[in-house]
Amino acid sequence: MAKSVVVTAEKIAKRKKNLKFTKLFFLIITLLLSILFVILSFIYNGGKFIISLDKNFALKNNIVIYESLEYKDAKSKLYAEEVNFMDNISIKWLPEDIATSYEGSHNGQNYIAYTFYIENQGDSTVNYWYEIVIDDVIKNVDEAIRIMIFRNDEKKVYAKINADTKKEEEGTIAFYSDDLAVLEQRVDFNPNDIDRFTIVVWLEGDDPDCVNAIIGGEIKMHMNITEEHIEQVEV
Repeated sequence: MAKSVVVTAEKIAKRKKNLKFTKLFFLIITLLLSILFVILSFIYNGGKFIISLDKNFALKNNIVIYESLEYKDAKSKLYAEEVNFMDNISIKWLPEDIATSYEGSHNGQNYIAYTFYIENQGDSTVNYWYEIVIDDVIKNVDEAIRIMIFRNDEKKVYAKINADTKKEEEGTIAFYSDDLAVLEQRVDFNPNDIDRFTIVVWLEGDDPDCVNAIIGGEIKMHMNITEEHIEQVEV
């Protein structure tokens, strides 16, 4: 009888030990999943389209960026509001005054639009580069993405080359590379000059690469404004 009690006690102790390890295991898994969720949320949901001005360039030459011509609240980074869902549309559906009548974020149905300014408040004429970097792509949605940039009165539309013909899509400039959609230089930016930028991003429904396979895709991009561009060489 005493031996039976001892065996039962051992089983209970072993069961408690296993239960303890099971709880610890699920706690670790839950923690890891939580961390992964936070990372993914930061990358895709919390990661708004950001315009960054190089601090060294700004300080050395007194260059500023802001989103309101009236208030000129200078910042080193500007944040465009995101769009949670984007269906394909045509460039013809975009408002005609999209680059002239708004400031800051002015997204519409199925497109992102953001207007800001860069001003030379210094005493020297400078050049600067602006680039749009593709940080990540899911389900090849970049195949049908359009990026339209208005700089003052000049408009340019950028797109990835056609997957079949390997040529530029009609009316567009090809992405500079797979991870660099736009790379342009602004020369002779004189003291007191102000450049007005409007960035518009949408899925072009008339693009041959806009197919069902990209449904549910995502893309993350940001814009840099720098004094110099350093070419990244793959090794």
